[in-house]
Amino acid sequence: MDFWQHHGLLFLLGCAFFPRITILFFSAVSFGFWHILGWIFAPHLLVAILATSIYWHTNPMLCVISWFFALGGTSGEAKVASKASHSKR
Repeated sequence: MDFWQHHGLLFLLGCAFFPRITILFFSAVSFGFWHILGWIFAPHLLVAILATSIYWHTNPMLCVISWFFALGGTSGEAKVASKASHSKR
């Protein structure tokens, strides 16, 4: 299954910048216990895991990029949240 046959650039940008909303409304993956935990605590990581498990054979570069977003996006969100909580005090 090829990513570009089922999704477009808008879906890709949504997964990169708004993963929770995109997964909630536009994902065809059924949510189990681990998906819900990933959706709540680490949505970028969930996107990378799902992309790798589904699209690795047809789009490996897309999967590698999703891992960069997963590792960079999650730590970036934590830094922004930390700065915002310190500035309110």
